[in-house]
Amino acid sequence: MSRTDAIGAAYLVCAILFIIGLRRLSSPATARSGNRLAAVGMAIAIAATLFDERVLSFGWIVVGAIAGGVAGAVGARKVKMTAMPQMVALFNGVGGGAAALVALADYHDTVGLPGHVEVRIIASILFSAVVGAVSFSGSMIAFGKLQEVISGAPTVVPGQRFVTGALAAVVAVLCVILGTGHESQALLAVTMAIALVLGIQMVMAIGGADMPVVISLLNAFTGLATASTGFVLSNNVLIISGTLVGASGTLLTQMMGRAMNRTITNVVFGAFGTGGGAAAAVGAGAVDGQVRATTAEDVAVMLAYARRVVIVPGYGLAVAQAQHNVRELADQLERRGVDVRYAIHPVAGRMPGHMNVLLAEADVPYPQLFEMDDINPEFPRTDVSLVIGANDVVNPAAQNTPGSPIYGMPILKVHESAAIVVLKRSMNTGFAGIENELFYDPKTSMLFGDAKASVASLTTAVKAV
Repeated sequence: MSRTDAIGAAYLVCAILFIIGLRRLSSPATARSGNRLAAVGMAIAIAATLFDERVLSFGWIVVGAIAGGVAGAVGARKVKMTAMPQMVALFNGVGGGAAALVALADYHDTVGLPGHVEVRIIASILFSAVVGAVSFSGSMIAFGKLQEVISGAPTVVPGQRFVTGALAAVVAVLCVILGTGHESQALLAVTMAIALVLGIQMVMAIGGADMPVVISLLNAFTGLATASTGFVLSNNVLIISGTLVGASGTLLTQMMGRAMNRTITNVVFGAFGTGGGAAAAVGAGAVDGQVRATTAEDVAVMLAYARRVVIVPGYGLAVAQAQHNVRELADQLERRGVDVRYAIHPVAGRMPGHMNVLLAEADVPYPQLFEMDDINPEFPRTDVSLVIGANDVVNPAAQNTPGSPIYGMPILKVHESAAIVVLKRSMNTGFAGIENELFYDPKTSMLFGDAKASVASLTTAVKAV
């Protein structure tokens, strides 16, 4: 078997491992093994690529591999679960930036060749350069918003849509110029710089509530840029892996958009998630009733004598790092014969699957995790729903208040439970910036305080019942 055939066979094995790994990532029960299979596939892909006869020097490759490996290992071990969305955004941005830089290097090598450059090659280079640049700068802004280095509220410039559209049009025109025989490395650099500004402009105008959708959208961008780079380098594994990432990211973006009853255009231009201001004014006056505060002892009695308890985790649970305490409380209730389930909203948290990852860290049994469509019919038969750090995803205004910014968004129907207990630090609004009608429901009791301390108090009180 020749070297070329061996590399091709290795790439085929990689593609199979990537596909199987991605398939297994669709279920929490098989996600870990799927991740390992994909990692093995990537290791084989790297080894096969280094075996290519076109690789003449390994010095900088080794340096880059060591630096990247150390950074990845440290990040995986040291980054807290609450910072996982930031790390995902950062890694995704690095991938987009790498694709853009490779495209720039490819262009440098290609324009120096004699004769006319094939249209498919120049088109792939331009696509990878532009989309990779947008993904890089957009992901860095998303990282800044999630890390709270930048305000999570939308930053909208005058004529926001016109400015964004104008930047996109300029990039498109420059790409046409470059693609029709006007070869210029300087012009490509200018095009990439404008694309960087476009990525910043797009994500700065998006509020924190839309960050899960933005992350999956930018992830799709990075995948497509990588696939396009594969066409330039004639590298099948890049084409396959990039296409898988691009396709899965696109599908996930569409699914999450539907979960919020929002289109991608609306996410990019809608400035949802203001965290206050005008949005708050829309729903503030529509809420009637009084808030009923409660104690851990009273809630413990409700939980201990319930037949079914549904726990609804949100970002507040992640911030408090209360997942292990929640698992301990659930174990205590199960010893008393209580049926405990977890209700997972598709956009709870700050990245796709955030709550699943958080609960998996605490070894919550996978069969107890229920997606929104599966758990919603069970709420009328639920004795107590325990909402921990969730806000907009349980707000009945999405169904009851046509003037609300979240009207039409599918929610977890917690309000149909016999009793609701909400664990919150204060009465502050969620990212949508509106009052939560659930808090004023006569069936709702509010247990104020840090989620971790509150859940620990509940566990102690349940033991004493």
